[in-house]
Amino acid sequence: MDHAIIDVLVERLNGLVPRTAIVLGSGLGVLVDEVVDPIRIPYADIPGFPESAVSGHAGEVVAGYLGGQPVIMLSGRVHYYEKGDASAMRPAIEALAGIGVQSLILTNSAGSVRQDMPPGSVMQITDHINYSGMNPLIGEESDKRFVGMTSAYDADMTLAMRNAAIRATVPLFSGVYMWFSGPSFETPAEIRMARTLGADAVGMSTVPEVILARFFGMRVAAASVITNYGAGMTGAELSHDETKDMAPIGGKRLAAVLTEMISGGN
Repeated sequence: MDHAIIDVLVERLNGLVPRTAIVLGSGLGVLVDEVVDPIRIPYADIPGFPESAVSGHAGEVVAGYLGGQPVIMLSGRVHYYEKGDASAMRPAIEALAGIGVQSLILTNSAGSVRQDMPPGSVMQITDHINYSGMNPLIGEESDKRFVGMTSAYDADMTLAMRNAAIRATVPLFSGVYMWFSGPSFETPAEIRMARTLGADAVGMSTVPEVILARFFGMRVAAASVITNYGAGMTGAELSHDETKDMAPIGGKRLAAVLTEMISGGN
């Protein structure tokens, strides 16, 4: 465990003790604006903290109150495709566990493989398929590396998110997220394969963080903002600009759900 990261976070949080953390995906920084009394810590100010070089990822820790509850957010994440390291987010996830975070909510931007789930939708992730084959625990020597994933997505948190969406009057899809390594987008054939294998959405993140969070004993919930249809579904080419343009639309809906979820309806 990197105690230097934990020491910096504890010092800068100045007595705030969040039990819930949220990782914000591409274009989902809108949720940061909802934080009351925010404490902002640039990743560059935290020794050893993973920094993303992807546009659309701010690269800062934001802590404060959301829905009246103390939270800590990672605005921006490092992806496997940046340097070929599936464990790139391990220092960050381990540090969250080290400061006492018990529940981790992961968000991402994803492509839909379902015609009935259009761009702008929000999909709760109920399970995943690790199609990349990579794993952030490769190289871990302890027997803790054999992490059970049957209940990777916590049932109580999943239900809480669903109920929060109802209270926030936000339509919430649910489904299986398939992790592709990226950074190139999928081919039409790969999208057809994903659908055949039972995926509802595809993306380039989140799965390593779920595995790490379970390894460190945290409960996990996750959601995707749908920014596009999968390759071959519309005939149009995919682009990262489309992801950045569409993410804030669904991001506002997801922000409403998460604020309601964390407040517990209070």
